[in-house]
Amino acid sequence: MNISDVSTHTAAEDQRNEDILIYVNGDIVHRDEAKVSVYDSGFMLGDGIWEGLRLYNGKWAFLDEHMDRLFEAAKTVDIDLGMARDEVINALEKTRLANNMHTDVHARLMFTRGKKNKPFQHPALSTQGPTLVIICEHSIPAIGRPIKLATVPHVRGLPMTQDPKLNSHSKLNCILACIAAEKAGADEALMLDVNGFVNTTNACNFFIVRKGEVWTSTGDYCMNGITRQKVIDVCEKLGIPVHQRNYSLVETYGADEAFLTGTFGAQTPVSHIDGREIGIAHPGPVTQKIRHGYYQLIKEQH
Repeated sequence: MNISDVSTHTAAEDQRNEDILIYVNGDIVHRDEAKVSVYDSGFMLGDGIWEGLRLYNGKWAFLDEHMDRLFEAAKTVDIDLGMARDEVINALEKTRLANNMHTDVHARLMFTRGKKNKPFQHPALSTQGPTLVIICEHSIPAIGRPIKLATVPHVRGLPMTQDPKLNSHSKLNCILACIAAEKAGADEALMLDVNGFVNTTNACNFFIVRKGEVWTSTGDYCMNGITRQKVIDVCEKLGIPVHQRNYSLVETYGADEAFLTGTFGAQTPVSHIDGREIGIAHPGPVTQKIRHGYYQLIKEQH
């Protein structure tokens, strides 16, 4: 198996992460002591939800939107978080401050249904919960080169199966897609929707630029990306034509630019799709304008 040394989450090595403190159900412990039960529903069944957040200059970017998404997900999967919104934010801040972190930090906040009485799927067996774990890491994106994508046969799920708008712990479909892409010699997978139109990658939302216009999927089958929406907002603010539409691989191969969006990498340029070179500069000129506008949004919220 070909394991790529590049992904949309490649970060610079930081020795400080070897001694980070992690939040586990109200306690702050060294990473070596951070543990959950093998009976935890998240470990046993992937029964949980998560949020990824990024810290810039002491502030969590787009915190309100991330909390909205978290609590909506909890309602969808019927997990009682046992915490109000401000309590979750306080737990996140408690973890940050315990690690003396101020900027260039990525946080993963994970709720599961909690510890089960028996090793079976019924949610009523989770009588000791929920479980909350918060990991904050010093994290500066260090991709080094643009991403190479390969189209895979795995598709994003239908809303009645596993809606991709839900940040669930059950990620096996995306992991299989990533494995398929790596076996094809790419860094990550380009996934189509159920109708065969270009959709997302295994980890991020996907955009192309054609003749000065920005295209992304309709949103019917893609992840509910906060960065995705901010890119659309930036395009509208800057007067860059932006379209949420169906488009094919043929149109993708002819793009002038392509990039991925996500909380960690913001806008990550793509250089190749299925062995075809996309554009000349990486990032391209439109992607650079969008990236500048995105970081301006972050500055404005401070």
